[in-house]
Amino acid sequence: MAITRRKFMTYVGGSAAGAVVFQACGVPADELLVQAPVEMPEDLVTGLDNWYATLCRQCSTSEGIVVRVMEGRAKKVEGNVDYPINQGSHSVRCEAGLQALYHPDRIRGPLVRVGERGSGQFREISWEDAIGRLAEQLQNLKDSGRESSVVMATDPVGGHLGGVVETFVSKYGGRHMGYEPMERTSLRRAIKHVFGQDTMPDFDIENTNVVLSFGADFLNTWGSPVRHARGYGQFRQGDRDRGDFIHVEPRFSMTAANADQWVYVTPGTEGMLALSIAQVIIAEELGDATAARALTDNAGFDLNGFTPANVAGAVGVSAEKIHDIAVRFAGNGPAIAIGGGSAGAYTNGFANLVAIYSLNRLVGNVNEPGGVILNPASPFNDVPVNAGVASYAEWHRLAEEMNGGGVQALMVRDADLWHGLPNAAGFKRASFNVPLIVSFSGLMDDTTAMSDLVLPQHNYLEDWGTDIPDAGPGFQTVGFQQPVVRPFFEARGEQLGTRGLGDILLQVAQRMQLDLGLPGETFKEIVQDGARQLFDENRGSVKASTFQGFWNGVLQRGGWWDTSARETRVPAPLPLVEVPQASFGGREFYLMPFATTGIGDGRGAALPWMQSTPDPISTATWQTWVEINMRKAEELDISEGDVIRITSDAGSIEALAYPHPGVAPNVVSVPVGQGHFAGGRYAKDRGANVYSILEASSDRDTGALAWAATKVDIVKTGKWIRVPKFENTVSEPPRDEEQLIIKITPVDT
Repeated sequence: MAITRRKFMTYVGGSAAGAVVFQACGVPADELLVQAPVEMPEDLVTGLDNWYATLCRQCSTSEGIVVRVMEGRAKKVEGNVDYPINQGSHSVRCEAGLQALYHPDRIRGPLVRVGERGSGQFREISWEDAIGRLAEQLQNLKDSGRESSVVMATDPVGGHLGGVVETFVSKYGGRHMGYEPMERTSLRRAIKHVFGQDTMPDFDIENTNVVLSFGADFLNTWGSPVRHARGYGQFRQGDRDRGDFIHVEPRFSMTAANADQWVYVTPGTEGMLALSIAQVIIAEELGDATAARALTDNAGFDLNGFTPANVAGAVGVSAEKIHDIAVRFAGNGPAIAIGGGSAGAYTNGFANLVAIYSLNRLVGNVNEPGGVILNPASPFNDVPVNAGVASYAEWHRLAEEMNGGGVQALMVRDADLWHGLPNAAGFKRASFNVPLIVSFSGLMDDTTAMSDLVLPQHNYLEDWGTDIPDAGPGFQTVGFQQPVVRPFFEARGEQLGTRGLGDILLQVAQRMQLDLGLPGETFKEIVQDGARQLFDENRGSVKASTFQGFWNGVLQRGGWWDTSARETRVPAPLPLVEVPQASFGGREFYLMPFATTGIGDGRGAALPWMQSTPDPISTATWQTWVEINMRKAEELDISEGDVIRITSDAGSIEALAYPHPGVAPNVVSVPVGQGHFAGGRYAKDRGANVYSILEASSDRDTGALAWAATKVDIVKTGKWIRVPKFENTVSEPPRDEEQLIIKITPVDT
């Protein structure tokens, strides 16, 4: 049907005629249904857009954002200029939060498995039924004295939701295990050893003169990249002399590309290099003499074996270069040493990071401008900054318990264990021995597809919450998350749709008559109680004569902070620890997994905006590729797009070759996050899962997964596929619901 602009404007003057026109143009009929909230908001009445402050939950940083809402729909995300962590900036992942909210594959209500585990066959049930099933199962285990066989696995959840999770699990008698795919247990333990803190410090990059980083891709995916990038902009281009940046890493990352000097180091020897730098600083009296005595345990820890000449061969850096780095770092203060990423992901990762962060002690920069700023404790006594993360060794032991029948129920929230744990952990096989797996995911990720019961949680833009940033900005900060839209599936009725995790756990506890002792019957009331505690303090960024005024203020600003509440105590330095040699297998290439700008560690794989975000080095998207040295590729007759089989002692995957000169000849780098067998139409059956072939290596001191300690061989398969890069085209992503793995039977009405 041909239609002119004049006819179009005439027809849409009436809603019925407009519907006919749109239907005639081919728009599906279900798009004509007005998906507006039950209670029409004021912005729908006035025709004006409103901006609501809340928190982004697309990654662990939890940046402050403001969301444009019009006609009851979230339209645009921007950074919150008030929020101390990002100060108006925001990441591409925050933008993709809208796709997470309106994702076509969101789970629309509670589900129960009706086929074999892993078959993807589910039937919708009511919330009354779902809460009852979970409560009954948990009560039966408690009555039989097996409550300790219940495990709840979550992402490192903090704030008041973390408090509810911890309280529920402890009052019930179960166990709570935090999970990270690219584990940072060694990093947290090293920070505790060097600075005496359980939380990450802030790095005053803006006011420093020298940044010396080891393995931490802090301008792209490590820590709080938006905050680091803001400081880095001032460090490089602010109203001051240009700072000096040295980056040490086996892989040529985005952060390495921005450095004045990228220093390739033999994988696993970062700590040895840091000790050699420390030896030069102490021997030439360039640093703090008191700290030097403490770090060497009054010469009990002998650094003479780590002179540049002694370590140059092992670390792959010349003695002259090591000496030059030490002098530049200690002689042009203030200076900061940052360590993380691959530097802490070997079998000696903890010792590496202790050596790296102890360099800050040598130059006396702790709690000093341009240095490492320690963060104060939480303003709440009963609210964790983040949940303790279980080490790989603990997950491996859990899999053994599962095999022996020691785990009767596994509850999972935002922890895709089936995808992220290496095959060598044995979790996948062991999960078939767990009688009950419950997922609270709003999308059908790999673990949820293996679940027996699904109680889908709200999207974060539909829910309440708080966050205490880790790392914080150097002073007490609490972010407040509020619903900016009504729940998307609210129109399905009270017994279907989604609910907030906090309220789900409170309702299960109420059904079991389990007294949690929390200050509220709903999660919103618990969040408001936290705000009331801050109101009673009568300090900080929001003040009001009444609590209601204070509550409105923290929601309008997106949080509360007190710039005068800082950490003033600086513990004395502890001695350095011996850096053992890292352990690797006997294959040819070091495997360097890395998180990408878009899908990160895999949590963004379900979102097409994240899949299509180009990697800043290769510009590749939508696939799994392998970065290989260009000359090495020529020796092996490998060209871009060749399908390469990458084999470790734990298994093999296939990826597309991407040769380029910024790769060491003995290293191959592969992005993580692809290779899902579920996860929705944009993640399913795309690329390869690098986590699956990681060897069962862990840190000797912390038990953390040594995800950079695997060696591999590579071989051409004879196949070729064009690498989907920014300058190329990518095939149309699947759109048909028939291509999804999950089959859901509608609830009986």
